Amino acid sequence: MATSHPSGPPAPPTQRHDVSDAIRVQILATEHWSLLATRGLVWNEIFSRATMFLTVLSGAVVALSFVGQATNFGEEFHLVSLFLLPVILAVGLGTFFRVCDANDEDFGLVIGMNRLRRAYLEIAPDLERYFVTGSHDDQHGIMLTYAADAKINPARWLSATSVLVGIVDAVVAGVLAGMVCQASGWSDVLGLAVGIAVALATAVLLAMIPLRAIFRYRRDHQPRFPTPPERAISAG
Repeated sequence: MATSHPSGPPAPPTQRHDVSDAIRVQILATEHWSLLATRGLVWNEIFSRATMFLTVLSGAVVALSFVGQATNFGEEFHLVSLFLLPVILAVGLGTFFRVCDANDEDFGLVIGMNRLRRAYLEIAPDLERYFVTGSHDDQHGIMLTYAADAKINPARWLSATSVLVGIVDAVVAGVLAGMVCQASGWSDVLGLAVGIAVALATAVLLAMIPLRAIFRYRRDHQPRFPTPPERAISAG
């Protein structure tokens, strides 16, 4: 039997002022450990995905080297390459997209953990000087939890797992395009030019995915506990 739901917004939760601080901390700590465990699972998946992709890639490179030596890099080598490279690229793109999604998930978990720290400090404000992670859910507080500067650090961004996987994917896409051109009878110079162009285009397209996520966050995220202006200026 269908159950009818009342129209209009849900009623606000009942305020309970008789809950002790110890109970509040216990509830907050339970949620904190839940988010922390979820972050651990997310990071384990990121590392597992990247390791799986690199293992497949290294195995394929070794296999192609053996095939190339056995066939003197002839027609059989091109056939095997055209079979393996799309598989490698598919695994790499799947890894890249999942790592990007995992980064977004981790970002949301950090926001939740920062809000929980804010709740801890509302209960015990004198403990704030002992915290090295952020307790605000704006960009400054999130970057503080990540132990990063709010400004763009090229070295930090270029060394990210998603960026490295994307670079490898772009190289594989370029090699595959060059192999297709060579198998089609094009000259080596033209095949090399096409491969480089495809690699650069793939790198640009893949780079747009995390950049769009960053711009979407800056546009849509409404922090509930922003960093006080004077503290953000002094930290910057």
